[in-house]
Amino acid sequence: MRWPVVAGIALMVGLSLPAGAEGMQPYQMVRSLHRLQDRIADGDHAALPMQRRLLGVIDERLRATDPAVFEDPRNIRALLVYGASGGNPATLESIVGRLALGERERMLSEGIVRYARGDFAGARAMLEGFDPLATEDTLAAPLALMMGALLSQEDPVGALRLFDKARLLSPGTLIEEAALRRSITLSASAHDVQRFALASRQYVRRFLRSPYASQFAESFVSAVIALQAEVDLGLVEEVVAGMTPEQARTIYLRIARQSAIEGHERLLAFASRNARKHAVEQGDERDPRAVLYANLAAVTGENAEKVLKTLKEIDAQRLSPGDRRLLRAATEIAEEVVAPPSPEAAQDATIDEDGALFLAETREKLAAIDALLREETP
Repeated sequence: MRWPVVAGIALMVGLSLPAGAEGMQPYQMVRSLHRLQDRIADGDHAALPMQRRLLGVIDERLRATDPAVFEDPRNIRALLVYGASGGNPATLESIVGRLALGERERMLSEGIVRYARGDFAGARAMLEGFDPLATEDTLAAPLALMMGALLSQEDPVGALRLFDKARLLSPGTLIEEAALRRSITLSASAHDVQRFALASRQYVRRFLRSPYASQFAESFVSAVIALQAEVDLGLVEEVVAGMTPEQARTIYLRIARQSAIEGHERLLAFASRNARKHAVEQGDERDPRAVLYANLAAVTGENAEKVLKTLKEIDAQRLSPGDRRLLRAATEIAEEVVAPPSPEAAQDATIDEDGALFLAETREKLAAIDALLREETP
C-alpha cells in the first residue's frame, strides 16, 4: 500500500503515523486529499470531518516545509491546487512569497491567493486570460472550477463553459459534483433550460449520495421556480423520479411552498399534486405541509370559506415552527377575506373595486413571512 493513502487515513482518525510518512512531499499529501474527496463525492459522509482534519494537517506541514522542496514542479502545482481547493490563504501567501517564480506562475499564484482571501475582483484581474486547459493536468480542473466561480456574477455563460471544462477534466470527482451543482444555479440565471436539464439529470444519476446533495436540492428548487414559465414539468418529474421517495416528496413540497408564496399557480398545482401522491404512497394521506401549501394561494379566492375550513383542520403540531407561523398568517388572511365588511368599508366603493390591490398586498404579506422564515433557518 502506498504511503500517501496510509498516512492520510492515519492522520484523519488520529492514529500515529507510519514510519517514513513524516517525509511526505506536498504533492503526495494533496493527492491523499483528492482521494478522500473522491470518497465524499461517492457518498461517504463520514469522510467530511476527515477532510477538514486532513486540510489542517496539510496546512501545518506546508508551513514547516523547506522552500527547497518547491523546486520540484509537482510540489508547486500541489501548493496551488491546495490554494484553489480552499486552503489557508496565509499559508499559501507566506510560501509563495519565498519562492522564485516566473511571471506566469507568479500571476497564477497571486490570483489563487486573492481568491482564497476572498478578493474576487483582484483574483479575476490576475487570472484574466488564463486558460485552465493550458495548465498542468493536476491543476487544470481545480483552476477551471475556481475561475468559473469567479465569473459567476459577471459572466454566467463564461462561467458555465469553465464548469464544463472542470467536469470534463475531472469526471466522477468532487470537482465534477461541485461544477454540476453550480451549473444548475447559473443555468437558471441565464434562462438556459437545456443546460439546466442536462446538469440536473447528470447530478441525480451520479451524485445523489453526496453529502452536498441537500445543496443540489435547494439549487434545483430555486431553478425550477426561476424557470417556472419555461421549464417542462415533465422534465421536473423525470429528474425527481431518480430520487428516493422521501427526497422526491421533499422536493415537491418545497416547490409547492415557494410557488404558493410567489403565486405560480400552474407550478403550485403540479407540485401539490405530486407531493400528495408521494404522501399517499408513503402512508401519509393528509401531509399537513402539502395541504397548507396547496391552499396558500387560494386564501383570497372565491373559495376562501372552504380554504379557511381546510386550514383550521390542519394539525399544526405536525408542522415545523416556521410553517406554523405561515399557517397562522394564512388563516388570519382567510378570516379577513370571509369577514363581513364593516359599515365604513361598505360606504367606500373603491375598497370593493380594488381587489387586485388587496391581492397584491396579501402576496407581500406572505412573501415577508417567508423571508422571515428563511432568516430563522440555521
